[in-house]
Amino acid sequence: MHRRRLKKPEADLDITSFMNLMIILVPVLLMSMVFSHITVLDLKLPDLAADSEPNDDQKNETLELIILKDELLVNYPAGVPVKRLPKIEDEASGELVYDFKLLSDTLQEVKRILKNKDIDKKDILVLSQPDTDYQTIVKTMDTVRSFKAVVAASVVEAELFPVISLGDAPANNLSPANKEQTSP
Repeated sequence: MHRRRLKKPEADLDITSFMNLMIILVPVLLMSMVFSHITVLDLKLPDLAADSEPNDDQKNETLELIILKDELLVNYPAGVPVKRLPKIEDEASGELVYDFKLLSDTLQEVKRILKNKDIDKKDILVLSQPDTDYQTIVKTMDTVRSFKAVVAASVVEAELFPVISLGDAPANNLSPANKEQTSP
């Protein structure tokens, strides 16, 4: 009683319809895909040699932006406050946030005053405390680099201070609220 198994011929795999689908699907997906843009900022560290040997003939023309815990401080020349920008309450979340709109307006005014004095300044020194979060530093650098302006009925990025140097905020530049806490 031997059973014989009948060998069935293997069916050919028809992938024509799958290939047609891939031919259409791949280009459509590639066209609709958003490619990520990586922007690289050219940053400089403050020159230590220039800070250690101050020259009497050289003017102090450094524009500083100090990121403090409770405010932003714009100095020009270095150490001479131009404007203090306290944190404001965010309408959506109710949290205190830095006022980057007022910072942009302040830097535009500083740029305009410098141009009126025939000073073409493109550099700024952004000083932050060690506990400043990354998003704040990035948003600050974006704000000091450029602003949106309307030229010939179109919105363009106008240059403010594109040459950005980063450094640590000096310990003696505490906000008034912090000075009261540290006084004996």
